Amino acid sequence: MFGWFTRRRRAALRDRPFPVAWRAIIDKNVPYAASLSPADREELLGHVQVFLSEKNFEGCAGLQITDEVRVTIAAQACVLLLHRESDYYPRLVSILVYPSTYLVPGGRGGGDGRPADAPQARLGESWTRDVVVLAWDSVVAGASDIRDGHNVVLHEFAHQLDQEDGAGDGAPILPRRSMYVAWARVLGRDFEQLVRDTERHHRTLIDRYGATNPAEFFAVATETFFEKPRQLRAKHPELYLQLQEFYRQDPAELS
Repeated sequence: MFGWFTRRRRAALRDRPFPVAWRAIIDKNVPYAASLSPADREELLGHVQVFLSEKNFEGCAGLQITDEVRVTIAAQACVLLLHRESDYYPRLVSILVYPSTYLVPGGRGGGDGRPADAPQARLGESWTRDVVVLAWDSVVAGASDIRDGHNVVLHEFAHQLDQEDGAGDGAPILPRRSMYVAWARVLGRDFEQLVRDTERHHRTLIDRYGATNPAEFFAVATETFFEKPRQLRAKHPELYLQLQEFYRQDPAELS
């Protein structure tokens, strides 16, 4: 019964007239939306309405949460939901937004007198439960250039999709059970190749940060899929196909 009410409420939200001011924010800050077909743009706007109704935004380090912040982030996060059965990132409760790059504490020093690790500078992070953290200036920069292969919102929300089953391991919940064997083979092979290329200092299309672990590989590959789709299709055709089947989109064919 709860699921029925949730679906009905979300359908009503998607059918609401989209605020003109919000549409202007997307037109200004999320140029990727302009490349979508009219039907996909309308689907995206409907998802944004649901997302903004269900998720909480919190400003950190003095950042004020405005409609521009909320809508800019929501529009990019909802690109990943197009054409898919979605529960709108069910584990996610809040998005914390810093003005710019923020620091997280380093690990504690060892009992042998070793000093603690230095604080780490971050642009964003996705927690297994409840929270995504983003740096607002990186959100804007990543959205404004749709061909540089870097988008912190796509990256962190790809992690959210990966973590829906409770584990961030580069294997999200796939549409069909039959996909898992090919997914593991293709993404495992391309991950290992990226690790080798990174160790040898070779140039790579997929950002070398993806060599950190399979979860980061999936998140970075998602950025590349949406921002450098034609190059990814040419150099990693099987990887492109796996992501195309998962996201049910073909960004290489967009104008």
